[in-house]
Amino acid sequence: MKRALIILGLVLGNTVFAQQWQSLFNGKDLRGWKQLGGAATYEVRNGEIVGITLANTPNSFLVTEKEFGDFIFEADVKLDGPGNSGIQFRSNNTAGGHTGKVFGYQMEIDPSSRNWSGGIYDESRRGWLYPMELNGKNKINFKTGQWYRYRIECIGNSLKTFINGKQMAHVMDDATLKGFFALQVHAVGSEAEAGRVIHWRNIRIQTTSLKPTPGNPAYQVANFISNDISSVELKQGFKLLWDGKTTTGWRGAYKENFPAKGWAITGGELHVLPSLGAEAENGGDIVTTGEYSAFVLQFDFKLTDTANSGVKYFVTEKENNSGSAIGLEYQLLDDEKHPDAKLGSIGNRTMASLYDLIPSVKHPNAKRNIGEWNRGMLVVDPYGRIEHWLNGVKVLEYQRGTPYFYALVARSKYEKWPGFGMAEKGRILLQDHGNQVAFRSIKIKELK
Repeated sequence: MKRALIILGLVLGNTVFAQQWQSLFNGKDLRGWKQLGGAATYEVRNGEIVGITLANTPNSFLVTEKEFGDFIFEADVKLDGPGNSGIQFRSNNTAGGHTGKVFGYQMEIDPSSRNWSGGIYDESRRGWLYPMELNGKNKINFKTGQWYRYRIECIGNSLKTFINGKQMAHVMDDATLKGFFALQVHAVGSEAEAGRVIHWRNIRIQTTSLKPTPGNPAYQVANFISNDISSVELKQGFKLLWDGKTTTGWRGAYKENFPAKGWAITGGELHVLPSLGAEAENGGDIVTTGEYSAFVLQFDFKLTDTANSGVKYFVTEKENNSGSAIGLEYQLLDDEKHPDAKLGSIGNRTMASLYDLIPSVKHPNAKRNIGEWNRGMLVVDPYGRIEHWLNGVKVLEYQRGTPYFYALVARSKYEKWPGFGMAEKGRILLQDHGNQVAFRSIKIKELK
């Protein structure tokens, strides 16, 4: 009897474990799904859901009738030929001014040469949250005609994606905590692109007894929760450079205290207040009380119409000059409307450029509209190599102390400052250029 009870317990235990997975597709028909958006074809073939592109129709979505909050999701994916697709999750179409249009998170299916499969895109909302440039070592060369196992883990604010067991993206975000899944057939623009086929099979989900894969400190986290440090970021060595509430850790450039005017803290945002667009003539620039030599700096910023500002680094304040303190500058600018975008040389005063020295690459996926939040990142390694990133895409790279660097300085507005840009350490500066600009989620990781 005892042996029989043990066997029964094992059977029941295995049954409970098996029941954690629920099928979202019965392999026979599209019961439990409905179509939104465009008019591409969805049908069932050989136990698979097949999507077929149709010319001159917008993105099409086959969505689950049920919505899900926390879950672990898996599906097999295959493309027969070139194109683009994705799996929507925690998506909606009836809230936030998007009624009738699918919006929300998408795990990318991308056979193109950029290899962004597994990245996280925010459909019809913010665009790319995790382009695969952020985890370049794990890029997948997605080949047509081959099956791939897609996995999505959403628990609370943590969103992780995996392909064939390999972690691709890790986003922290609280914009949407519940929604439907959707299988996307991307819009195509010509009849020649019509008839392309996307396959999905073995679509299943867990919603109870969830055991997420531990976050891997080796891979970058894209944290969109304002002024937050996730547990993985803590392990990586990140800390907030601005606490989101006070002026602690900051003071005015060439001053002992934080400016009495010209700056405001509102709702977890640090604002440069508008004046007349002059450089450092209202509250003036602010700098960190600490100095840094090798680091990763992340910061969110939002520009207003025709705004100009910047984030400077290796600022020493030794020059004691009037106007903005001297340092290497990650340019923040309304490229379309501010006249500075047309000055300098070959665009070296435009958004995310090394101001007056090196122009940034204008990557289409890095562009945001004025009034939307952007994410900047500076990577300064211990050997003088520096990278500028904008919205998850590296837009320039250079090496301090090279003949090329010195030549650039010699033909710039900084040629009169001896040793410009070559300090061993310096402060981080946020610029007051007389235009309203907001900052948040300023965090730093020191490198050794």
